[in-house]
Amino acid sequence: MVKQLFFLFIAVVTPVLLWAQNSDREARIFKAKNTVTLDGYLGEGEWTLSEGATDFWQYFPTDTSKARLDTEIYFQYDEDNLYVGVICYSAGQDYVLSSLKRDYRAFENDNLTLLFDTYYDATNAFVFGITPYGVRREALISGGGTQREDFVTSWDNKWYGESQIHDGYWTAELAIPFKTLRYEPGVDTWGFNSYRFDLQSNERSTWCQIPQNQMIMNLGFSGQLHWEGVPPPGKRNISLIPYITGSTTSVNDGGEVTTNNLGGYGGDAKVALGSGLNLDLTINPDFSQVEVDVQVTDLNRFEIFFPERRQFFLENADLFGGFGFDRLNPFFSRRIGIAKDTIDGSIYSNPILFGARLSGKLNEETRLGLLSMQTAANKEFGLPSYNYSVATLQKQVFDRSNFGIIMVNKEHFEDNIDADYYTKYNRVIGADFNLFTEGNKWTGKVYYHHSLSDDDPNGGGQHGLELAYTKKNFQFNWNHQYVDQDFDAEVGFIVRTNAFRVNPSATFFVFPKDSKRLNRVDLSVSAEQVVNASGVLDRNLNGKIEGRFLNTANLELEGNLDYILLTGDFDPTGKDTISLLEGTSYNNAQLELGYRSNNNKDFRFGGRLIAGQFFDGMRYAIRANAGLRMGAIGALSVNASYNYLEREAPYTSASLFLLGPKVDITFTKNLFWTTFFQYNNQSDNFNINSRLQWRFLPASDMFLVYTDNYYSDFSANKNRALVLKVNYWLNI
Repeated sequence: MVKQLFFLFIAVVTPVLLWAQNSDREARIFKAKNTVTLDGYLGEGEWTLSEGATDFWQYFPTDTSKARLDTEIYFQYDEDNLYVGVICYSAGQDYVLSSLKRDYRAFENDNLTLLFDTYYDATNAFVFGITPYGVRREALISGGGTQREDFVTSWDNKWYGESQIHDGYWTAELAIPFKTLRYEPGVDTWGFNSYRFDLQSNERSTWCQIPQNQMIMNLGFSGQLHWEGVPPPGKRNISLIPYITGSTTSVNDGGEVTTNNLGGYGGDAKVALGSGLNLDLTINPDFSQVEVDVQVTDLNRFEIFFPERRQFFLENADLFGGFGFDRLNPFFSRRIGIAKDTIDGSIYSNPILFGARLSGKLNEETRLGLLSMQTAANKEFGLPSYNYSVATLQKQVFDRSNFGIIMVNKEHFEDNIDADYYTKYNRVIGADFNLFTEGNKWTGKVYYHHSLSDDDPNGGGQHGLELAYTKKNFQFNWNHQYVDQDFDAEVGFIVRTNAFRVNPSATFFVFPKDSKRLNRVDLSVSAEQVVNASGVLDRNLNGKIEGRFLNTANLELEGNLDYILLTGDFDPTGKDTISLLEGTSYNNAQLELGYRSNNNKDFRFGGRLIAGQFFDGMRYAIRANAGLRMGAIGALSVNASYNYLEREAPYTSASLFLLGPKVDITFTKNLFWTTFFQYNNQSDNFNINSRLQWRFLPASDMFLVYTDNYYSDFSANKNRALVLKVNYWLNI
């Protein structure tokens, strides 16, 4: 059955695999004749002698006309750096600034973003951005940039940039070391695009024209950046990133407080093997500087997904984590160092001792990913030291589409471990085909994965198929997945097994003519059904109308009709009250109304009202958020939600509160202080996370992090920690 689906998919889509990029847009990069002074002023007369990227197109409020205020981008290079000179014309000097903190969000600032598709494969890109005030950000794009998850801002590396504000325009100069980039030696053409957010004029523009129904970062719409000669050959550079830490922690266990004072050290290394491959090494990795996950009120029967944000796993992350679908993934890096008791389902951790990760391009059409990490044993719970290994290979086909294979292995080599509690090995092997055609008219994926374990040598499989057809005014999407009851991917993220899910959907895009307020209306409908051999497990019918306004505000009305058959006992409140029993079924109807205000204003807000049936009772909920930009000082924001679950005896009604204020203070472009409070009465926890970051040198930081957890009634402290971490980036 799986083979038949695969070959049917190939037969259907092959005729539409004629793809071409926006090759009519071209810019040129020439070798600098003089030293470039990086001060933000384009004083060197050579900048505008080259053929730059100019004549930008509007992306918002329309996508059919040229930008009202143009942007000019020029390029130079020497043996060490790629230089970019920028001129952004504007209607005034009232630029919007959210803070001086690095890695800003594009839609909250006036800014320009550059996308370098160095292999010109419309799959991956390096991203660099700068604001009129010289605040910078960098990111990675994978998977073609077709969805939000493809954009990863947690990536960090060395590069430089300065900006200057003038009368009627602002300028910037960027210097990007070739050591920071990966590219094919001897190739004189890269893919390139750029987008600009001009909040003063309420305009978003791109160098290559992109339809509004596509993501603004979509790499399927790229021009060509031609080199004078070829880029300098990649150098086998080595970056060492050692760290030291000191911490004091206290844990309250039933009134008995245990305090520990610890010190630690370790580090990472990045070794560029030519221009295409990068070897990452780590010893005793410490991730204390990573911001805490944003808590949510959990009314779901299934595990919540939190994305990876740790530096070691980010570059070429799609080579490892891009298989399957987002919630049916054979490899999820946050599983490394986590083991599950097969008897009672308890989760235990064991820290990572060391690891290596090789990833990148073997040649123009082939990408390779290899990963191996070793964790420490947890003797308290009899948890062995596990090795996690992954091997992937991806081959570009039909110009932009690709075919990939993955092998995942989790295994321990100890003989005195009780096999009833921890499996000796768990393995997954699989293959994916990803489809992208011209202008993303057709996109899709088909895959099959199979698992094997020592307690189940035959294992089980999962497969899925997705196919989307997109035009200017219409999008149709077909999606289905099947997960066998014996499929077990311990290092993956699998929502549920023993289920076949089918989910067709359609969206109509309406662009009102001559409207002074409304920019676009999206009308969508989707149907979802989940079944297994015993019958229907879940069914959902969803309808939504969304109005997008010219001032960037958004209004949305959504309705859902649900049928749910519980396959296990479930407490909807998540507070250990009386559970609904396995085998019971429920029909629910819910209505939701959402609004988001004008994002160009310094004060912005949004919210969502939800009312309707919820399993055995009723749900009334409100979610709200607000933010205040304070320019160079920083920003204030708050997220809040309240859910009231009304239920009849003997079941318990519940009022669930979640409150999360956040304070970002930016003293300078290199000194930031972020404090995050999270109150969650569902998980009976109040959390404080306060982090001071000083970037004392490029990519080198000192972090001082304080965390504190209390019970939600503030009756007692659970635990607290104070951590000091210093890391230094050294290029050899």
